[in-house]
Amino acid sequence: MRQGAQGSADTGTPWAATAAAAAAESAQPAQPVEPAGSARVPQQAGAVRGEHTHSEPPAPAVPVLPRARPVIQRSSVRGQILDALRAALVAGDLRPGEVYSAPVLGERFGVSATPVREAMQQLALEGAVEVVPNRGFRVVERGVRELAELAEVRALIEVPVMLRLARTVPAERWAEMRPLAEATVRAASTGCRATYAESDRGFHRAVLSLSGNEQLVQIAEDLHRRAQWPLVGGGPGVRGRADLVADAHEHTALLDALVARDLDVVRALVGEHFAGAGAGSA
Repeated sequence: MRQGAQGSADTGTPWAATAAAAAAESAQPAQPVEPAGSARVPQQAGAVRGEHTHSEPPAPAVPVLPRARPVIQRSSVRGQILDALRAALVAGDLRPGEVYSAPVLGERFGVSATPVREAMQQLALEGAVEVVPNRGFRVVERGVRELAELAEVRALIEVPVMLRLARTVPAERWAEMRPLAEATVRAASTGCRATYAESDRGFHRAVLSLSGNEQLVQIAEDLHRRAQWPLVGGGPGVRGRADLVADAHEHTALLDALVARDLDVVRALVGEHFAGAGAGSA
């Protein structure tokens, strides 16, 4: 579904201001046209009074400054709606197999259908929903096999990186990650899957960013987000609060192993963490 471009006739827009300036300029009286072949010599103020002006320099030209363009600041409604839809997806409020229309969701969020439709189109690019012509967007149905495949791919990417970081990153840098790990435990204690999912991604993103490979971070983030989507028939409570807390405590244990540079423990913890994700964890 493609959203058409919308225009505006509001005089506050830069385009309208430019048009108004052009109209005002065209309304000025026309300057008299000199006869062809005549040479018009500009007169100086002293020449009108008959004063001697040969040694006086011409008056300096006044520079014409370009008109300053207005600075337009607008909060990203589309971004806020996208975050809200992602949270609703992870929490199970948007159920797999169900079709949701942009106008109905817009009423729910108190906005027009346009930012909702744009956010849904982004989710379609990410594979979370699919477009249903003339109806809206259907949440993609996912099974256990797809979740296990995502966990395998994540392990193939992140385990070697974690082992390399364990050999090279000093202990003080890992200490900086401690608040993020503790934040995942607090988020898990709420029992809210959406809250924990965001905190979980934040911890993994911060750790992988130490590799200095932005492409790696982006790919891992995409895989991680997809692994957090609900399963068919799973609903919002596939795993309970205790499961989320146990999953979060693996982050603090991983930091301890990274500080100690215990590669065997790092490998085992990361493998178990992704195995749990493949079984339905965030």
